[in-house]
Amino acid sequence: MKKSGILNPELCAVIAGIGHTEFLVIADPGLPIPKGVPVIDLSLVRDIPKFIDVLEAVKEELVIESFFIATEIKTQSKNLYQQIRQSLPGLPESELCHEEFKRKLAQAKAVIRTGESTSYANIALVAGVNF
Repeated sequence: MKKSGILNPELCAVIAGIGHTEFLVIADPGLPIPKGVPVIDLSLVRDIPKFIDVLEAVKEELVIESFFIATEIKTQSKNLYQQIRQSLPGLPESELCHEEFKRKLAQAKAVIRTGESTSYANIALVAGVNF
């Protein structure tokens, strides 16, 4: 058993195996995930776990080079967007419309489903390297 950090074995394995420029998605429970994309479903009940809690845990273990989000989060979920920027200061950010974000999901290494009920609570974390 691990002493600290992420305890979910599936999530640990995905983070350990992700390569440079591949991406991992943290998503709300409503995001449609294409067939064939691995899903790590952490959702328990509405808002548990929260999106930001999962992001905070993942960023401690994943080398993140950049991230991308749906443009709509900036207007529809301003508070969550501000929390993301505070959590990932200085990282390059890209934006796509929500429909394009959903199309890119087919390329995700995995999707982590949260219980978050905030609109557009989705982010793709692009893996970097630690050297």
